Amino acid sequence: MTCDQCGENEAVVHLTQIENNEMTVVHLCDACAASRGLDTGGEPAGLPLTDFLAEMSSGGAPTRPQPDARCGFCGLTFADFREMGRLGCPQCWATFEAHLKGLTRRIHGDSVHRGKVYLPPDPTASERERRLDALREQLDRAVVAEDFERAAELRDEIRTLELEGV
Repeated sequence: MTCDQCGENEAVVHLTQIENNEMTVVHLCDACAASRGLDTGGEPAGLPLTDFLAEMSSGGAPTRPQPDARCGFCGLTFADFREMGRLGCPQCWATFEAHLKGLTRRIHGDSVHRGKVYLPPDPTASERERRLDALREQLDRAVVAEDFERAAELRDEIRTLELEGV
């Protein structure tokens, strides 16, 4: 099949686009794909994931980790990854990086992840919650002891902290 853009070279990239609920397929050679900003990596595209995973297990690639290579964080072995097709944790990316770059490039067309980043919860929020819990316990004890002046101070402090959290 020849390239739809230049009409001269063999098409190696098959780009499917959906615009306004209308699907179009464009067949491009390496040069025309590169001119559109697509990175072909010089490798043939279109290998199904199952074929690629089978290719991984059939020896020979110099960047391939040993089957007993193990992630130091979750303990996933490379053999387990080949069998399941899933990583165990974010540290697996670092452990199997050399191999995963090629896999990512073949599947997604690029070897750089541009997805969402996990942001842990605000540590000050959990500290504020602990402080509020402690103040509420003190308030309960002050009410039981009929120390209403102290209870009023604690109530005001609780309200102030609750308003800061909103």
